Amino acid sequence: MFRVKDFIETSEGLVFAVVENGTEQGRVLCFLRYVMSQTGWQKQSTLQANAWLDQHYPEYRYYSPLKDAHLHAVPASRISRHYQPRQRLPAIVQDPCHDPVEKDLQRLYRLFRELGIDVKVMGVTGSLLLGAQNVNSDIDLVFYDRVQFHQARTAVRELIGRGLLQDLGEADWLASYDRRGCHLSLEEYRRHEQRKDNKALINGRKFDLSLVNQTAVADERWQKYGKIVLQCPVSDAAMAFDYPALLQVEHPEIKSVVSYTATYTGQALAGERIEVAGCLEKSEAGVWRIVVGSSREAEAEFIKVVG
Repeated sequence: MFRVKDFIETSEGLVFAVVENGTEQGRVLCFLRYVMSQTGWQKQSTLQANAWLDQHYPEYRYYSPLKDAHLHAVPASRISRHYQPRQRLPAIVQDPCHDPVEKDLQRLYRLFRELGIDVKVMGVTGSLLLGAQNVNSDIDLVFYDRVQFHQARTAVRELIGRGLLQDLGEADWLASYDRRGCHLSLEEYRRHEQRKDNKALINGRKFDLSLVNQTAVADERWQKYGKIVLQCPVSDAAMAFDYPALLQVEHPEIKSVVSYTATYTGQALAGERIEVAGCLEKSEAGVWRIVVGSSREAEAEFIKVVG
């Protein structure tokens, strides 16, 4: 099964990040992240990725009738290699490597294991999954179990307190904010992020923790009804760190807020009041929701706690 955070490669030398579990109409929903060049894998920005496909491989642009959205998608028959985080992590851990990024990953792995985290439900994605990391690369750890993910967040707090991990400094927060390019101010971004305990530094290198819900995507059709800005209380945040992140809200008609943008993962707690800007959608069953991240950059879309 294809899962969020996996990578898939095509015979043309394109690597896509999977953005939805399973397939839709025989296609893997994804986003182009790397293109092979004479000097190796070249990471693509959103604009570069869209332009590259438009120019060279328009067949990988796809309209999803279920999501009522234009995405990247690769037919399963066109996939030449499937990169899986849970397979890549043990390979790195067992390798007596000299790569500084892999060494820091090995150290982080050992710290979590020593604190009782079940490392069998962990994986590594991002540049390390592809083997395209450089000396400045971050570490992107993936968890496939909700309980273990939250235990790892607790472990991050403990390890910072013991001096074995470090909090992000001013320059780190600014770099993280600039990379996200979100609609929040730097102060708002940092205020929300600091309480999530899903990122820190190891040996001065930033790492992030993310959670993958392994449930296959529901075969449910949604229709978009335009932009909306709304304030409402959060009634349930049990799946706030999932991908997509899900917040149940108290509202006469709208039942939930869903985020496909990592910036807004874990953004609010149950009982808090949020302001959300996103796209209003309605399912075939008549259920209303707001989606944040209807485009990859989520321009003018956000979730923030206001009370």
